[in-house]
Amino acid sequence: MTLQEIKSAVDAGKSVKWASDGYDVIRDNIGQYLIIFRPNGHCIGLSGLAGTEYENVMNGQEADFYIKH
Repeated sequence: MTLQEIKSAVDAGKSVKWASDGYDVIRDNIGQYLIIFRPNGHCIGLSGLAGTEYENVMNGQEADFYIKH
C-alpha cells in the first residue's frame, strides 16, 4: 500500500496493519498517523515529520502494509 492508500484506508475506518496483526496504523486525536504495537503500546510515526524532507518517507515497506478484513 502507498502512503496515500494507507491514510485513506485509516480515515475510512479500515483496519490497517503493518508486518503482522500486532501492529495497527492509526490516526491520533491531533491528526498524526502512527504505527502502534498493541501488546506494549509502543508507537512510531507512519512517516517522517510533516514539513521535513522525510514527510513522505514511510517507516516500513509498502508491501508490508495491508487491510485486515
